[in-house]
Amino acid sequence: MDSARDTILNRVSGALRDVARQPLPILPDEPRVSGDSTARVAATLAAIDYVSGKTRRVKNKVELQNALAELVSAERVKKALVWENRELRELGIAEMLSQLDVEIVSPSEDKRALALCDLGVTSTDAVLPQTGTLALRTTPEQAEIVSLLPRVHLAIFRPTDLRADLRETLMQIKDRAHAVLITGPSRTADIEKTLALGVHGPKEFYAWSFEGE
Repeated sequence: MDSARDTILNRVSGALRDVARQPLPILPDEPRVSGDSTARVAATLAAIDYVSGKTRRVKNKVELQNALAELVSAERVKKALVWENRELRELGIAEMLSQLDVEIVSPSEDKRALALCDLGVTSTDAVLPQTGTLALRTTPEQAEIVSLLPRVHLAIFRPTDLRADLRETLMQIKDRAHAVLITGPSRTADIEKTLALGVHGPKEFYAWSFEGE
């Protein structure tokens, strides 16, 4: 038994030495999405669709309210968490949801109340068009739990949130102790590679591009 064990360990050790002697590959530059703002938004939405997100372009607040009504109906939303930052206050997200008979729950409520929320609404701090990845910084007005706990997450971004590459994205969020990078809904795979959505986070992920004032 010891001889077999030693043989296996020696083979592993030898393989690791061979790898260590090989030069590190030169990584290619990260591809960039070129074109004007319209093209870059289109590329971003296509990337999010590819990872099972549900996307939409919203031109103004009237379209935004209609889109929210459709989401609330489709997902049977009764309670929601909403970031308390300036951008979502100016859009009037909480007021729109209240008009749709959705109860707005404060992120400061107890955990039991938060766990009963169906929807979490956030804006974004940065968006990476190549992969459809959203970067969300954690601040007192941007509670981390809003994007992680509810079964449905809606992220509203603007074309000005788009960043050139991952380096620029990380530079923007580096001053925060916590930040979340989101690429599609929560994904979990077991040992048999069976994929399940929503086990460790939102099962449904909506990303809307708001292009109005």
